[in-house]
Amino acid sequence: MAVDKVQLNRLIIEKLKSIFDPELPVNIHDLGLIYKIDINDNGYVQITMTLTAPSCPAAQSLPLEVDQKVREVAGVTDVNVMITWTPKWEKSMMSELASLELVFM
Repeated sequence: MAVDKVQLNRLIIEKLKSIFDPELPVNIHDLGLIYKIDINDNGYVQITMTLTAPSCPAAQSLPLEVDQKVREVAGVTDVNVMITWTPKWEKSMMSELASLELVFM
């Protein structure tokens, strides 16, 4: 039975917005750390993401947290989180909301 990819994508994004960068008070989705969410017909999810810097203290824990949280979404059968450094993350990748939150810190 094929999954509703649009609904599943929305639920995954909602879950990703509950994960916060340990150094910034902004969720990883609004920070622009999630580059791609691929969902196949069977509920397998592949997430391509980055970190704010290669030396990020959360380099080990953040991808694991993404994996664990996405697995909690009903309809997800398996998850693979891939870290990429291309393109390099920069502040312009943040959502407008995230940019505003950091301005008023």
